[in-house]
Amino acid sequence: MANRYSPSEFIKNCWALFCTKLFYRPARLVRRPVYIRGKQGMTFGPGFTTGYRCRFEMFGKGKTLQIGKNCKLGDYVHITASESVTVGDDCLFASHIFISDTNHGTLQDDPTTAPDSRPLTTQPVCIGSKVWLGENVAVLPGSKIGDGCVIGAHAVVKGEIPPYTMAVGSPAKPVKKYNFETKVWERC
Repeated sequence: MANRYSPSEFIKNCWALFCTKLFYRPARLVRRPVYIRGKQGMTFGPGFTTGYRCRFEMFGKGKTLQIGKNCKLGDYVHITASESVTVGDDCLFASHIFISDTNHGTLQDDPTTAPDSRPLTTQPVCIGSKVWLGENVAVLPGSKIGDGCVIGAHAVVKGEIPPYTMAVGSPAKPVKKYNFETKVWERC
């Protein structure tokens, strides 16, 4: 399916391409506006593409957000990485996705304390290669998504999703697994 852009969209994409090649090598296309806090904490591979209004926040030391090659992110993807968020190669993320390795406190904290006054807690997030995240997915601290997974729209991932699995719901639960012998997705 070929994309057909209006003249104004074509001009916006040309400007975004110019800025991408100037500021975000080796990315393919970073559409503007894009919000990046702590740019030195982020790495991405060749072919990296974003939609509009993506937001990346890196608060830790070192490279806390690592995105592999040929990853394509839709509009309004928000990733917060204080300790470690890693994304493999060839991933596709729909729009309005939230991924974070950070929480404002724990369940043991005093609920009368303002959330932004509570100490931040972190747990690494790992997303494998060839993963497809559907619209409005949330990936919470401590989550691990295996290679080749499909996460359904509006799912909330907390914990581990095995490789080559389809998961849906809140919390996300596996519903199908790919069978490499029959080459069919089968119910779990």
